[in-house]
Amino acid sequence: MKREDRLLLRALRREKTERAPVWLMRQAGRYLPEYRAVRAEAGGFMEMIREPRFAAEVTIQPIRRYGMDAAILFSDILVPLEAMGMKLLFDDHGPSLPEPLRQRSAIDALAVVDPQATMPFVGEALRLTRAGLPDETALLGFCGAPFTLASYAIEGGTSKQFSYLRKLMYRDFESFALLMDKLAAQVTSHMRYQVECGADAVVLFDTWAGSLTRTDYLRYAAPWTRRVVRDLAGVAPRVIFAGESDHFLDDLFEMGADGVALDHRTSIGRAFERSKGRVALQGNFDPACLFASPEEVQRRTHALLDEVAGRPGHVLNLGHGVMKDTDPECVGAFVRAAKERVS
Repeated sequence: MKREDRLLLRALRREKTERAPVWLMRQAGRYLPEYRAVRAEAGGFMEMIREPRFAAEVTIQPIRRYGMDAAILFSDILVPLEAMGMKLLFDDHGPSLPEPLRQRSAIDALAVVDPQATMPFVGEALRLTRAGLPDETALLGFCGAPFTLASYAIEGGTSKQFSYLRKLMYRDFESFALLMDKLAAQVTSHMRYQVECGADAVVLFDTWAGSLTRTDYLRYAAPWTRRVVRDLAGVAPRVIFAGESDHFLDDLFEMGADGVALDHRTSIGRAFERSKGRVALQGNFDPACLFASPEEVQRRTHALLDEVAGRPGHVLNLGHGVMKDTDPECVGAFVRAAKERVS
């Protein structure tokens, strides 16, 4: 099969397809017993990412079990921050950066690096994954968007208020913009490297952008997201995701990406009307509904597809990632329901 004939890539070009391609954000993860076995062997989360054979294996596991139409590399959005010189830790509470960027001197010291030299394990994991995937399965690379990476770099981890981030944004825009310039350059380089190593398309995750008002999004996040999207034009299809972003969804449609991934709080039928065919739309099943019975998951999946009504340019996915307590059988019900619905 030619690369461009893979179902996901055809959908991202908004071509009429026999059915909507399906994959899930965080489809490789703790809800799968085979993933937990590999993690126990590896010894930890970052050890899995840094060892290509482990990363490739857990990337392929959900494809082997369910047959999704795309595999997304097992990695983390914060890996580039570590490569740039920040200390990165993971524990049961999630990621942390114990030396956050809160002074201009720290931002000045942050380096934009060559991913091939500093993150070669990413490239090797992609090559191993591509070799182990069925030919018809697309392979996705990804990275965090500049604003979301900045939020972690400045806060030192996850946050509810983003107080340090907002103080820098509002009080020292020059330093904030310097950081964002560096992050945009690093994200672009990282995405290009992933495509060179076998990724068919790339996903830009702006997890925390929805915490901004539309006015602040357009000033403090959108310019750098747009720069990344622009600089990747012609490199590979680009999908952008911003959680809880309905209030600036129309701005995402204008960003220049090939696809926009929808949060589950947005009506997908209405989103198709708003997008006016400018982009493909990905989504947007509520991941919490995977806690229902397999039968209910199937019913709700069919209901979502009914709302889409066969419009071209739809990639079926969740509105966020698979939760760790999800029953694997319910993920199977979601994928089976997608494959049953032939246009």
